[in-house]
Amino acid sequence: MTVLTRWEPFREFVTLQDRMNRLFRDSQGGQEEALTTSTFAPPVDVYEDEHNITLKIEVPGIDEKDIDVRVENNTLTVHGERKFEKEEKEENYRRVERQYGSFTRTFTLPQTVDAENIQADYDKGVLKVKLAKKAEAKPKQIKVNVGSSNGGGQKTLDSKPAKSAGQAA
Repeated sequence: MTVLTRWEPFREFVTLQDRMNRLFRDSQGGQEEALTTSTFAPPVDVYEDEHNITLKIEVPGIDEKDIDVRVENNTLTVHGERKFEKEEKEENYRRVERQYGSFTRTFTLPQTVDAENIQADYDKGVLKVKLAKKAEAKPKQIKVNVGSSNGGGQKTLDSKPAKSAGQAA
């Protein structure tokens, strides 16, 4: 299975620094600013079958108009923003665990993906991006001829289709 993640060695340090900054900001009383300026990276599931590579990105509470999906230079970029709702009647929050702010997730596409055939659907807080594979990247069935080369008594064996990664051997 092809992995579509870009390795960023300092991402954990940036996340740690963001959390430390938020901790100090919260202790100084800047509660509302801290709620609106945090960054987050929504979780992504990536799976592959013989025809597509599919990404499922959890983005609940984000309007579809606030999500931008682009492909440029063999890189898929998903950008969005979750805005902090100030319309709550109860302003005495004890704890806010949902993260607000903008996010950007980037994925380097393998050469097997057809960049002209990408589909994105948004339903119930999940963004599903289907990346179709190029025809030459799909598995092909090959007939194997068995028997002598003189043409008499030949048999043809059909190979079985390749099992996908999710099926047991």
